Amino acid sequence: MADKVKKIGVLTSGGDAPGMNAAIRACVRTAASLGLECIGIRHGYQGLLANDMIPLRVEDVSGLASRGGTILYTARSKEFATPEGVKKAAGNLKAAGIDGLVAIGGDGTFRGAYDLSKEGVAVSCIPATIDNDIACTTYTIGFDTACNTAAEAIDRLRDTMKSHERCSVVEVMGHKAGHIALAVGIAGGATGILVPEEPLDLERFVFERIRHARNNGRTFLLFIVAEGAAKAQDVADRITKETGIETRVTVLGHIQRGGIPLVHDRIVATRMGYTAVKLLSEGKSGQVVCLHGGTYGCTPIEEAVAMHKGLDGEISVILDAILTGC
Repeated sequence: MADKVKKIGVLTSGGDAPGMNAAIRACVRTAASLGLECIGIRHGYQGLLANDMIPLRVEDVSGLASRGGTILYTARSKEFATPEGVKKAAGNLKAAGIDGLVAIGGDGTFRGAYDLSKEGVAVSCIPATIDNDIACTTYTIGFDTACNTAAEAIDRLRDTMKSHERCSVVEVMGHKAGHIALAVGIAGGATGILVPEEPLDLERFVFERIRHARNNGRTFLLFIVAEGAAKAQDVADRITKETGIETRVTVLGHIQRGGIPLVHDRIVATRMGYTAVKLLSEGKSGQVVCLHGGTYGCTPIEEAVAMHKGLDGEISVILDAILTGC
């Protein structure tokens, strides 16, 4: 059991996610309510190495829950990935009087926090990534907002695809995880979906879907492609070559990361921020805050980073039935 903390640091690392600011706000306000001082560390672990720190008071985070991005900025650090960098970062925390750290981000952020914990730093992690690919929790901050951003764009594309009777291939984010593609594909009534978790099979997931859709009188087509599954342009080129159907490509890219976080992300971020600081205040270190069935708990970091989160098998079966019947 680690000693209880008196002064905590908060940082965001990796890709930004809508709701990170709400988590920062919750950390600061919870710390204040517990009589703890809170320090913001800017630019993630790189900022920690550079001692880029600012005090965060309750008035500094007023109205922050509704803002996208992260006021603490985020960056990646090659130096921190080295044993020497970790020791330097831990030393900087100690020199600043910070005896507890809340790290907000994804898998890479957690691994960095775990390395610091082995140097004696009390750490607590909050899962914030639009990919929703952290296995120890059913939900990560930013996923719902990112999906809604993508779904709105796809709804607009559907209108013009219908009008011109075209095929549209939309590339969404997800290098190793297809959760966004699966969610927006279901919500947007896609003809087919390509995800990294499934071997690339254009005959099964594209051309078979096209034939079925055409046989059922569908005059427009929509395919959702996770960026880690295939390149949207390559898929579109194959469709045009094999079928002669006019096919357009839309790559949504980083637009999915930005924007005002939806209510669900604000609430989850707030409750996770509260839980993360509470864990540190109780002397509990080395934990990732988790959400399961409406209950907030925690999982040891070393267990969390060793887990792999696949797609929900039942959803995949349901999706296959829905697409087959489109």
